[in-house]
Amino acid sequence: MWKAGMSSEIGKALQAVVDRVKQAAARRPQTLPNVTPRLVAVSKTKSPEMVVEAYQQGQRNFGENYVNELVEKSSDPQILSLCPDIKWHFIGHLQKSNVNKLLGVPNLFMVETLDSVKLADRVNSSWQRLRTVNTQRLKVMVQINTSGEESKHGLPPEETVNTVKHIISRCPALHFVGLMTIGRYGYDLSEGPNPDFQMLLGRRQEVCESLQLPTEEVELSMGMSTDFEHAIEVGSTNVRVGSTIFGEREYPNTPSPEKRSKVVTEEAAEKMKHLTVTEQ
Repeated sequence: MWKAGMSSEIGKALQAVVDRVKQAAARRPQTLPNVTPRLVAVSKTKSPEMVVEAYQQGQRNFGENYVNELVEKSSDPQILSLCPDIKWHFIGHLQKSNVNKLLGVPNLFMVETLDSVKLADRVNSSWQRLRTVNTQRLKVMVQINTSGEESKHGLPPEETVNTVKHIISRCPALHFVGLMTIGRYGYDLSEGPNPDFQMLLGRRQEVCESLQLPTEEVELSMGMSTDFEHAIEVGSTNVRVGSTIFGEREYPNTPSPEKRSKVVTEEAAEKMKHLTVTEQ
């Protein structure tokens, strides 16, 4: 499932990203909260050896998109023994049926993708039950679908305040720390600031004003490999960077874009053929 990479390449790439994060933070307007951005290294599909290498280079926060992969990777003997201070972020869509499995992850630091009141309630009750000895609250973010795409998970923006209010007032085992968005892929920055990032900034302001929260205490998780510098410049405090650090992801048994296109075309042609025959 996982392929190892050249350790020296990971170290160099990681340091380059760290430098870019610092430089982007220095370019932020003084009107934004002076919060040092957190770099989350997204290790999806990457080997435990690559995680260990990044950890040994000083990286501590790592993100995973799939519960099963995070459970497997976080329990790897190498990671357990060599990465005692690792902080795992879950950054993928979380189904309620997988909550207990996720919350059993060693060194789970944050769940960035709560997207409903019901999911928040489930995570809250499960954390209370599973962590009866540990009184520390679980850090969570609320995911907002800022682009309005059906393919994206997340709350409709207009539900942000009520959802955050519910977590703060009704979920004592959870610590609300901020808002997260994925946003539309491939936005052209030559057209101006990313509107998805601007929307998340606006929702934070609305949350802070409505619930009387200090702006510097509500994080924004936005920005990935292609746009993390811009995200930081406009206010992101948490960026999720994977391929720029670890290299392009390789998914087994996944056809290339050309092959996928061919398959889709052939399927469409077959469907049309079937419809024609049926109409006759």
